[in-house]
Amino acid sequence: MNPTPATPTIPGYLAGTWKADPARCEITFSVRQVLVSKVRGRFTGHDVTIVTGEDPPGSSVAATIDLASVDTGNERRDAHLRSAAYFEVEEYPTMSYRSTGIRRTGEGWFVDGELTFHGITRQVPLAVAVKGFGPDPSGGRRASFSATARINRRDFGIDIAMDGTGLVVGEKVSVGLEIEAVLQE
Repeated sequence: MNPTPATPTIPGYLAGTWKADPARCEITFSVRQVLVSKVRGRFTGHDVTIVTGEDPPGSSVAATIDLASVDTGNERRDAHLRSAAYFEVEEYPTMSYRSTGIRRTGEGWFVDGELTFHGITRQVPLAVAVKGFGPDPSGGRRASFSATARINRRDFGIDIAMDGTGLVVGEKVSVGLEIEAVLQE
């Protein structure tokens, strides 16, 4: 009988502290608008730190996102998102995520964690794909991850008044992350 490791091997896996490379990361969102279209956007200002443990479930993630950095490709809409009607960036300038655990389920990884947004903290799991660990062109090491989540804007106190024409903005917001991080020496 051969012993089976508690967690599967991730090729090139390396324990350490990793900082997201802002030029090679993308934090995006999409939400239904007027029931038929989707608004897509991204946040260009963020700070993400990943600590990979000797064993993957012993790892952690911490992220802070600058809400004023929202970019939907429409400056008027971006200004509206920054306003008191949505993000209230003057009172809540950032959104943050802190992992509380990492687990393997079936063929994927999940990061359990707490999202603090608009002054409210809720549990939000991230479905994560480990894309790889490898050499950096400048001689260092890089790691790459993709993650997705879905949140309900109402869970974070963002209740948009209806204008009598029906639901203008959907409640469910899809979040996507493409993170490429550099090992810190």
